[in-house]
Amino acid sequence: MTIPLQQRAVVADTHNDLLMAVSARPPGQWASFFRERWLPQLIAGGVNLQVLPVFIDDQHRPEGALRQTLRMIECAHVLAEGNAEHVGICLDAADIDRTLGEGRIALVIALESMPGLDTSVELISTVHRLGVRVASIAHFGRTALADGSGEDATGSGLTSHGVAALREMERLGIVFDISHLGASGVAHALELATKPVMATHSAARALRDHHRNLTDDQLRAVAAKGGVICVNFFAPFLAERTEDMTLDRLLDHIEHIVAVAGIDHVGLGPDFIREVMLDLTPPCCEDVNARGVDPKRAVPGLEGPAGLPMVTEGLLARGLQEKDVMKIIGGNVHRFLGERLA
Repeated sequence: MTIPLQQRAVVADTHNDLLMAVSARPPGQWASFFRERWLPQLIAGGVNLQVLPVFIDDQHRPEGALRQTLRMIECAHVLAEGNAEHVGICLDAADIDRTLGEGRIALVIALESMPGLDTSVELISTVHRLGVRVASIAHFGRTALADGSGEDATGSGLTSHGVAALREMERLGIVFDISHLGASGVAHALELATKPVMATHSAARALRDHHRNLTDDQLRAVAAKGGVICVNFFAPFLAERTEDMTLDRLLDHIEHIVAVAGIDHVGLGPDFIREVMLDLTPPCCEDVNARGVDPKRAVPGLEGPAGLPMVTEGLLARGLQEKDVMKIIGGNVHRFLGERLA
């Protein structure tokens, strides 16, 4: 019997906000809730390398941001310790390869925007000690380190603290994530970076003119640095009209980024936010955030990790060779993290 490609490949997801959902439960339920709600989906999707971002909701900012950052990092460790036969927190390339070799899911902790650290760049070393290996310095709005993509009109680059943060991350071996960074900030970061960077969840602006997506010039610049662009599945970033938010449209974004950046520089950063929001909001409530984007909208079939084989099958159906599909669905991210976290 031929083993399906999804089972033979390393399947990497560089952005799943499941820590938001798990950490919302009492600490005594963290391991069990992950095991019952999220682990079966990861297994069904073939995921064996998962980046876990720590995102701090507005309700915790600014006063509780550091406390919530630490709480979510602790949540990652607790859910891993409580499910050690299935997953493991990985700090370096050797950890990742050992965990994969044992048939377990390799978990890598990330920070999204770092509001808990603010201008205290020295705390980047602290979170590194706690296991953080990937980080970005902005979300949609303005931070003490840089402007997010929602503030593109300012034309701002990294602040002096943002520059210091980039330098400290490179010193420690934390991957710099440009997703959510404003256009001028992306250019500034790429100008300053001495090591390859990653876009953990960004789609193609040429196909959907949204500030959260990357232009062709930005895609080429990340690739030229040796980085990887991981394609966001979030439906409103793929298309403007609901009827166009389809698997085919996602595959269009993937193929476009492959054509522009090269086959060795593309991965998957799904951002399965719908599943997280269902865990966090009552079913009676419509949750459209202040930016006018409904987080519960999703590509049909790709509401959560269990749908990932659809992407693999779709790419193969479009005529991509198996070796190239294996790079896209996880091989490139595995190689990249292996080099950056060595």
